[in-house]
Amino acid sequence: MKLIEEIYEMYRGRIKGTDEDLDLIALTILEDTSRNELLELIQEMETEELQYFFRLYIFETLKEKWSNSEERVRLEKKSLH
Repeated sequence: MKLIEEIYEMYRGRIKGTDEDLDLIALTILEDTSRNELLELIQEMETEELQYFFRLYIFETLKEKWSNSEERVRLEKKSLH
Protein backbone atom coordinates (compact mmCIF):
# COMPACT_ATOMS: atom_id res chain seq x y z
CA MET A 1 0.00 0.00 0.00
CA LYS A 2 1.34 3.39 -1.00
CA LEU A 3 0.45 4.97 2.36
CA ILE A 4 2.47 2.40 4.29
CA GLU A 5 5.48 2.91 2.03
CA GLU A 6 5.27 6.69 2.50
CA ILE A 7 5.02 6.38 6.29
CA TYR A 8 7.88 3.89 6.39
CA GLU A 9 10.14 6.16 4.35
CA MET A 10 9.19 9.16 6.47
CA TYR A 11 10.12 7.49 9.78
CA ARG A 12 12.84 5.06 8.70
CA GLY A 13 15.95 5.70 10.73
CA ARG A 14 14.11 8.14 13.02
CA ILE A 15 12.33 5.64 15.27
CA LYS A 16 13.03 2.13 16.53
CA GLY A 17 9.75 0.69 15.31
CA THR A 18 8.58 -0.46 18.73
CA ASP A 19 4.89 -1.20 19.25
CA GLU A 20 4.60 2.11 21.10
CA ASP A 21 6.21 4.05 18.23
CA LEU A 22 4.00 2.44 15.63
CA ASP A 23 0.85 2.88 17.72
CA LEU A 24 1.63 6.58 18.15
CA ILE A 25 2.16 6.99 14.39
CA ALA A 26 -1.11 5.18 13.64
CA LEU A 27 -3.07 7.25 16.16
CA THR A 28 -1.59 10.49 14.83
CA ILE A 29 -2.50 9.60 11.26
CA LEU A 30 -6.04 8.62 12.27
CA GLU A 31 -6.51 11.88 14.19
CA ASP A 32 -5.49 13.84 11.09
CA THR A 33 -7.56 11.82 8.62
CA SER A 34 -11.26 12.27 8.00
CA ARG A 35 -13.73 9.41 7.64
CA ASN A 36 -14.05 10.15 3.92
CA GLU A 37 -10.28 10.07 3.48
CA LEU A 38 -10.14 6.72 5.27
CA LEU A 39 -12.86 5.35 3.02
CA GLU A 40 -10.96 6.59 -0.03
CA LEU A 41 -7.85 4.74 1.16
CA ILE A 42 -9.91 1.58 1.58
CA GLN A 43 -11.39 2.01 -1.92
CA GLU A 44 -7.86 2.18 -3.35
CA MET A 45 -6.80 -1.10 -1.71
CA GLU A 46 -6.18 -4.18 -3.78
CA THR A 47 -8.32 -7.20 -2.84
CA GLU A 48 -5.42 -8.85 -1.00
CA GLU A 49 -4.75 -5.67 1.00
CA LEU A 50 -8.40 -5.35 1.94
CA GLN A 51 -8.56 -8.97 3.04
CA TYR A 52 -5.39 -8.53 5.12
CA PHE A 53 -6.80 -5.32 6.62
CA PHE A 54 -9.97 -7.07 7.77
CA ARG A 55 -8.10 -10.19 8.86
CA LEU A 56 -5.98 -8.07 11.20
CA TYR A 57 -9.03 -6.20 12.44
CA ILE A 58 -10.92 -9.42 13.17
CA PHE A 59 -7.88 -11.07 14.76
CA GLU A 60 -6.99 -8.15 17.04
CA THR A 61 -10.59 -7.48 18.04
CA LEU A 62 -11.26 -11.12 18.91
CA LYS A 63 -7.94 -11.35 20.78
CA GLU A 64 -8.91 -8.33 22.88
CA LYS A 65 -12.41 -9.66 23.49
CA TRP A 66 -11.09 -13.06 24.64
CA SER A 67 -8.50 -11.39 26.84
CA ASN A 68 -11.09 -9.14 28.47
CA SER A 69 -13.46 -12.06 28.95
CA GLU A 70 -10.78 -14.24 30.54
CA GLU A 71 -9.69 -11.38 32.80
CA ARG A 72 -13.29 -10.84 33.93
CA VAL A 73 -13.70 -14.55 34.71
CA ARG A 74 -10.43 -14.54 36.64
CA LEU A 75 -11.53 -11.53 38.70
CA GLU A 76 -14.94 -13.07 39.37
CA LYS A 77 -13.33 -16.31 40.59
CA LYS A 78 -10.94 -14.33 42.77
CA SER A 79 -13.77 -12.34 44.37
CA LEU A 80 -15.64 -15.55 45.26
CA HIS A 81 -12.77 -16.74 47.48
